[in-house]
Amino acid sequence: MIAEEEMKGGDGFRTTGKKISVALLALVLMTLLLWDWETNPFVYTHVSTQYQSNTPPALAVSTITQAFMDITYEVCIHYDPNNSTESMEPAEMKTDGNKYQSLEKEEGKKPMQNGDDFEAEIIDGSFVNGTASADTKVCNYAKGRWVADSRPPLYAAKCKYMERKWACRLSNRTDFSYEGYRWQSVDCQKPEFEASHFLERMKDQIVAFVGDSLSREQFESMMCMLTGGQESSDIEDVQFLYTGEIHHPGWGYRFRSTNTTILYSKSTRLCDLEPINATDPNTLNAMHLDRQPAFIRENIDHLNVLVMNTDQHWRKTLVSWDNEVMYVNGAPVQDRNLKNISNAMIFKVNNIVKWLDSKLASNPNLQVFFRTKSPTHFFKGDWDTGGRCDNTIPMTRGSEVVEDESSDKVVAAAVKGTRVKLLDITALSDLRDEAHNSYYGKKSPDCLHWCLPGVPDTWNELLNAQL
Repeated sequence: MIAEEEMKGGDGFRTTGKKISVALLALVLMTLLLWDWETNPFVYTHVSTQYQSNTPPALAVSTITQAFMDITYEVCIHYDPNNSTESMEPAEMKTDGNKYQSLEKEEGKKPMQNGDDFEAEIIDGSFVNGTASADTKVCNYAKGRWVADSRPPLYAAKCKYMERKWACRLSNRTDFSYEGYRWQSVDCQKPEFEASHFLERMKDQIVAFVGDSLSREQFESMMCMLTGGQESSDIEDVQFLYTGEIHHPGWGYRFRSTNTTILYSKSTRLCDLEPINATDPNTLNAMHLDRQPAFIRENIDHLNVLVMNTDQHWRKTLVSWDNEVMYVNGAPVQDRNLKNISNAMIFKVNNIVKWLDSKLASNPNLQVFFRTKSPTHFFKGDWDTGGRCDNTIPMTRGSEVVEDESSDKVVAAAVKGTRVKLLDITALSDLRDEAHNSYYGKKSPDCLHWCLPGVPDTWNELLNAQL
């Protein structure tokens, strides 16, 4: 065995010697040609006619030199792979691999053995809050600060695709300082949002927002950001192609120029709803914790980007008001722990993440984001006990998020180790208690929803950055 390996090594040495000899011969010939040109440049005027009229003599010599270089390359580089131990990877792959290993050496990490391992780490690292695993580092856009920004909003308050109740400039509010801030990530530079760029990237794709009224706000914010708030003949209403008034009400628009579709489907708790007695108009509805919303089930194979959320409607009183009864395995919930509404929400969040993760294995073109909860700012009471949000002074609660981990522990834990990505907006939004609709133009204060233009625009900027 040893002798056989030595023989192979000897063959490799002889082959290498031949390569060196040919390379030296080519180098000598090129040197002679260059010397000959310096002594008698007109000898080469017979070179191909395309150089006689258009190419300077020096370029003609360069062409001849390049020809010899090509010969050298053919002989010395295109060798017999059977007699070589050098990798046959494309040059780009080898360069990237060297770059990654160099970075790892600088950071004191053990170099990885192959590119596949590195790619897997990138994927794994993006699962939790955009924060990488121990072996890699990717952008955590949720860590950063709010900074003053004198630029005008991306759209006007009279945006066609926005409900008037979100437009604080159209209310009796007189202070609009909440518009003068933008989010600056500390780990990496967040790209500027450009509508044309986003639509081109999402060409022939479907982007869907599924969730409660805050998901609808994010959808309306996205539509306004993409249109500048203006109506356009390029936009087609496709609501009833994907949504319906009974099972999953929503809205949908298609940009004809890029065939990009933006959708919203209402599903406050991300559960499948089914009437318990279909013949009774006053029947209760089964809220199946272990089934996914009809819109997602029916369209999952057609979507390219799915952004979902749930949180605020997980209250016992709201479930009762909606005439819903929690079901699991096709029957009313009997488990005492699961009857606790907070535990039921955790069960639902984990259930839908696990289901979507299984679907992503067969849908490589689909990206799923779970947006973390949007914070409320009711002070001196809750939404139903006289709570208010009267502050209009920005940053009274601070301007910076320094934590690496998401403050929405439920969603962060659910997506960890899956292909579902975290769109973490909780902590950065929590600093903006002055940016709610509040009591302007209303009988009771709204400390849950946001003024538009406003904070939900930042959610979409972070979504754009993570796509």
